[in-house]
Amino acid sequence: MPFFNSAEPILRRKQPNLDVQDLRGLLRIHWQLGDRTLLSNLYTRIDQVFVVWGWITAIIFGVAQFTLISWSDQAIAWSLLTLVGTMAMTWLAWFWVKVESLRWLIYGWASLMLLGVLLTDYGIFGPCGWILVNLCPLWLGLTATGYLIMGIGMRSRTFLLTALIHGLSILMLSALPQWQFLITGLVMSGCLMLLSEVQWDMRSPIESQMLAADEKAFNREQHRLRQLSA
Repeated sequence: MPFFNSAEPILRRKQPNLDVQDLRGLLRIHWQLGDRTLLSNLYTRIDQVFVVWGWITAIIFGVAQFTLISWSDQAIAWSLLTLVGTMAMTWLAWFWVKVESLRWLIYGWASLMLLGVLLTDYGIFGPCGWILVNLCPLWLGLTATGYLIMGIGMRSRTFLLTALIHGLSILMLSALPQWQFLITGLVMSGCLMLLSEVQWDMRSPIESQMLAADEKAFNREQHRLRQLSA
């Protein structure tokens, strides 16, 4: 049996035939101006997690790049914002990860975010100069680690590629040191926003014991419909 689900493309447009765990908390957006559609898409709770973190990273690194707010004030604000983001992620994704038997995703990402916050705060309040000058490589490295774990655990080429992008982006920082925070924010938030807009690949569907018999049957039918429309 191949490690990756080769029947799934790395990225594609979202399919409308969603499973029970994807329909829970589904957000449908259709913005139209006259006869012109401005935005029309479906956002599962996992997509919503990507959007939340996308905005959080854009705000944190944008403020760090373009404002003169003190490091200590930023450290306090961003620690609180990261905590809020972690709680939002847990609340939004918990049903999905339970059904998909992927609870370790929440534990893993929460641990990485906590580690990042602790190291960042130590660098600022310690103070530790080495950490301060390497904040952007630190966060790109932690995020790359998270995506690498996702890619292997979920058997997803999409997340392995995303991990590679974050890892290679660290090499760009030394070439443009004055724009480190901007580059880091663009890479992190850009990847998150892209992942929220498309359908990514992962291992084949499983029969979750969290679902009732009729929900399992519904998921099997949805999977059949997705294969027909692929």
